[in-house]
Amino acid sequence: MSSTPESKSSVLKSDNKKAPVSASMPEHISLDKWADSGYEWAGEVSPNSFKRLNATLTTEREQSNTQISANLYRRNNVLHLAFTLDGEVWLTCQRCLQPINIDLSDDYDIALLENDSQVRLVNEEQDYLILDEVITEQSPETLLPFKKLVEDEILLKIPMAPKHDDCEMTVEQFGEIPEEEETENPFAALASLKGKL
Repeated sequence: MSSTPESKSSVLKSDNKKAPVSASMPEHISLDKWADSGYEWAGEVSPNSFKRLNATLTTEREQSNTQISANLYRRNNVLHLAFTLDGEVWLTCQRCLQPINIDLSDDYDIALLENDSQVRLVNEEQDYLILDEVITEQSPETLLPFKKLVEDEILLKIPMAPKHDDCEMTVEQFGEIPEEEETENPFAALASLKGKL
């Protein structure tokens, strides 16, 4: 779900009012507060802080922080969440069971639509989400699950079965492999009777 170069440049030139920068990544962004004025956040996040991602990470290597910069903005009456990831994670190769480095660096621009009728306002290549499907928490204000959306994109970027391009699968064999005995086909007897009946 990478953004196009056009959407990236519009994100960087945004004139939206900046939100206060906090040290830790916010779990949610209040759309009631920031949807019209815009919201920006930048910082470093440990891959281990994402619960679902953490379950896939190797423990044999120390994980480096990922740089994230995000911008919530409105264009053509459509709300967008754009963010840039710069970093990598260590997973376990499914062939040799050794650590493998996966690059996370990419740009994303997701249109946040109020309903299906807004789909016509975005171009065909644009990634989009329907807000009612994304916002599941019941609260007095409308909270966009910012950290969860970023984690979703990271999980989509990493391979389901990571493997080095040049490694061999580790196979340990114990004992002899038994030879398969040839068994007679049960239908062979029927074939011999075919002409006799």
